[in-house]
Amino acid sequence: MRLRANTTVLVTGSTKNLGRAAVLAFAEGGANVIVSGRSDVDRAEAVATECEKAGGRAIVSMGDMSVPADVERVVADGRAAFGSINVYVANAAIRPHQAVEKLSYEDWDNVLKVNLSSAFYLAHNIVPMMLEQGWGRILHTSGADGFVGWENRAHNVTAKAGIHGLTKALAKELGPSGVTANTVVPGAFDTTRDPVNYPNWNPHVFGTTLPVRRIGRPEEYGALCRFLGSDESGYISGQAIHISGGQVMV
Repeated sequence: MRLRANTTVLVTGSTKNLGRAAVLAFAEGGANVIVSGRSDVDRAEAVATECEKAGGRAIVSMGDMSVPADVERVVADGRAAFGSINVYVANAAIRPHQAVEKLSYEDWDNVLKVNLSSAFYLAHNIVPMMLEQGWGRILHTSGADGFVGWENRAHNVTAKAGIHGLTKALAKELGPSGVTANTVVPGAFDTTRDPVNYPNWNPHVFGTTLPVRRIGRPEEYGALCRFLGSDESGYISGQAIHISGGQVMV
């Protein structure tokens, strides 16, 4: 499946794991892509090279998505390179493992800024371009914990639940203008995770408990994002689409 001609996609947190899979999937569909991460420029450049080999045009623009000025600069870089942005995947996130009684106010605020406020900053800067074009696709990456809860993740659970609230608000507000908004909710995937924040976590063992008896492949997440960024997905909006092997059924 190829995308609409001249589709330009920004994927935040796209230097590794699911974000990388998403940006590669869009590049394979012929899109212009903006690879973005917070600090690892070398990794971002490597992903951009992969995207160009896959068939897309790519630039790198680094920034901390919890900082509005950084979001503004990344969006401006994309617009300068490609003229506009009409699809974005708000994927940047942190997931520290912290008991609620040990959370500082700063810890709480930091997670909500990175995992939730950043999605608003993207909307604030990109939606006007979508409205000018009369078309756009907004994707927010959430997590199963935002729907079922999780211990030692109060800040992340709250942010991930909130991000679907933002999805519904944008879907209602922007639908008449040709813009859809959806939440993608990944479960356990074959990705690298910081063992400090995922103690005793073995996704392959967890996969055996799922109805499909395996964990997900990142390219499956990428394929879903590409579909939701296409014309074919135009009748899907305001939805939380779980890609979790049956972990969460709605």
